[in-house]
Amino acid sequence: MPSSEFSLWRKPRRWIPSSLLGRVLLLTLLAMATAQVISSMAWVGAFKTQREEGLVVTTRNLAQSAAATAQFFNSLPLEYRHIVLDQLRNMGGSRFFVSLNNKRIDMKPLPETELKQLATDEVRSVLRRRLGRDSNLHVEFVSPDDLRILNTELPLDALPPSWAHYSLTLEPLNPPVLVMQIEVAEDDWLYLASPLPAPYVSLEDEGVPGQQVFFLAVMIGVLFPVLAWLIRQQTRPLRKLAKATRDLPLDDDQPALKEQGSAEIVAVTRSFNTMRRRLQNYLSDREQLFRAISHDLKTPITRLRLRIDLIDDEPMRERLEADLLELELLVKGALQSLKDTDIHENVEPVDVGRMLDRMAEAYRTNGTELLKISGECQPYRGKPLALSRCLGNLVDNAIKYGERAQVQLDDTAEQLVIRVDDHGPGIPEAELQRIFEPYYRLDQAHRQGHGLGLGIARNIAQNHGGDLNISNRPTGGLQVVLSLPRH
Repeated sequence: MPSSEFSLWRKPRRWIPSSLLGRVLLLTLLAMATAQVISSMAWVGAFKTQREEGLVVTTRNLAQSAAATAQFFNSLPLEYRHIVLDQLRNMGGSRFFVSLNNKRIDMKPLPETELKQLATDEVRSVLRRRLGRDSNLHVEFVSPDDLRILNTELPLDALPPSWAHYSLTLEPLNPPVLVMQIEVAEDDWLYLASPLPAPYVSLEDEGVPGQQVFFLAVMIGVLFPVLAWLIRQQTRPLRKLAKATRDLPLDDDQPALKEQGSAEIVAVTRSFNTMRRRLQNYLSDREQLFRAISHDLKTPITRLRLRIDLIDDEPMRERLEADLLELELLVKGALQSLKDTDIHENVEPVDVGRMLDRMAEAYRTNGTELLKISGECQPYRGKPLALSRCLGNLVDNAIKYGERAQVQLDDTAEQLVIRVDDHGPGIPEAELQRIFEPYYRLDQAHRQGHGLGLGIARNIAQNHGGDLNISNRPTGGLQVVLSLPRH
């Protein structure tokens, strides 16, 4: 996949935390939020249904009482109606404020809501069923501040408390007031007003109650710190293990990682310590093998050289000396190859730019710069000697076969890319992949060396988690791209 497509594919996921702690906390937050939303929706649905049923029952009872009062007034002689009204006001025991007006009073109604429409329809239905379908009536819910009573349309505060306040207020709640105006005769309107009883003190469509939001905030505030502390305690050994794996200290004086944490982490840590001991033993054995091979080969090669000097046949002696020289070069090349790819080196910050500057100074002769460097980079965490061998092999090859070299540094947060361009003849496309094989040389014109440099450089790059790629430049020459990941 091309790098541009890969970066585009990764961008939507950058909001996901990279650490285990962040991911667990994010998943916990999403799970808690999802569970809370589902439970809140279920709770709100049940609460809304219960509230609607209770409001319908309450308004039905109020409508029944209002219909009974209207029927009672219709049955009274006209001269007794005002007397009954005065007695009701003076008694102060009715939850209705009742008056007889000569017109219908217009007031500012409450905003339309689903609950208001439901209650209003229920009141109208009861009144028409009890008083007749043709009854002229008006039903509305009004705020106590907008309530008007009597023919003079007085506000509630203008009347004596014994008249209206007891019947029409439930301080400090001040719920909506149900106003029913029924025409009992021509120019006679029976006015009945009653506040909604608790708990139905509002007709607004409520969302999630504040208690639910507060409960969720408290739960997150208590759970998250505890969960973060627990996860941090569990992941601390993992962070130490990751650092040890990245640096891979193989010195004998380095203590083994402490085996602590959960059973899985202890098992991984124990396996790492075992692997580290095996690597130490392997490196120690290989170092002893290097010494043994070097020591054991010197003696027979020296004897052969002495015996060759005793041969009188000049052509034969020259052929044997050439074979012996080739044998020495092959042995040295093989040992050097193993030595150059040795991983027995700790990781530390490496100033790659300064390393290349020192190489450029070595290749500067008589004012001629065979190696030019462009770009800058931050220190890279790697193995200093190994990186020096890798870059040295690449630069040597570029100058040896391409006359001069151009190095370009491209540094990003994800990786360090080093491009080495030369001005040589290039390599046939069919030979590009074989160039990394040990002892492979392109043709007789390039027989100097042992054909190990690029293979060593590629092994070092891969040991750092990167790679080495070679391609022919369109303008001529080779381009070697060394990619070293930052993480």
